[in-house]
Amino acid sequence: MKFLIVIPTYNEIQNLKGLTESVFQIVDSKAHLYGVTKVDVLVVDDNSPDGTGKLAEELSKADSRVFVLHRSQKNGLGKAYVAGFAWALDRDYDAICEMDADFSHNPTYLPEFWRLLKDYDVVMGSRYVEGGGVKNWGFTRKIISRGGSVYARSILGMPVQDMTGGYNAWKRKVIEAVDISTLRSEGYAFQIELKWRAWKKSFKLIEFPILFEDRTAGKSKMSKRIIVEAMLRVAGMKVN
Repeated sequence: MKFLIVIPTYNEIQNLKGLTESVFQIVDSKAHLYGVTKVDVLVVDDNSPDGTGKLAEELSKADSRVFVLHRSQKNGLGKAYVAGFAWALDRDYDAICEMDADFSHNPTYLPEFWRLLKDYDVVMGSRYVEGGGVKNWGFTRKIISRGGSVYARSILGMPVQDMTGGYNAWKRKVIEAVDISTLRSEGYAFQIELKWRAWKKSFKLIEFPILFEDRTAGKSKMSKRIIVEAMLRVAGMKVN
């Protein structure tokens, strides 16, 4: 299996080098145990003013497994992932993984993705199945995140506990089937919409527990606009 990790970045210069080093420590020690023959990282940078894009280029020069896709401006997490997925489909990857740049998605969970992808089409790291959770979150953020998943699940009827989670891996055939060019959502809504489309097409989805730890460096990109968008998009998904 050839596996691509897509990491969108905007002002993540404090995290990116350490994250890629952690990823490849896991890759070098464990990927072969799961029949994974190739693991690359694609950094999708939205013209970060702090120099993240330049750092990504330096990492790419130092390690042939790191690639960089530069975008001209910051216009949403969803669009960054769509660009990364399209990049992957133009190449020979068998599966694509979403990963945040801030270490909230711990690379130590990568072997579980590799193991489960042998039998499932979509593998989701979940905060809200037994054994999962969050660390260093305030009460309000917990309510927003958990409430968003409950809201989406109740409207769409999907048997997924963590609808808004962003640590997911997708087999190539799923991304090809869901028509990513028509995805319009960002933030929470993007994760919900992609899972919804995969489930409607009867792909096999599974969640496994992860501990999501809040970032210790850099600034969160969450906003009220992203939350409102998620609520509106979910209602629209049901009728389409």
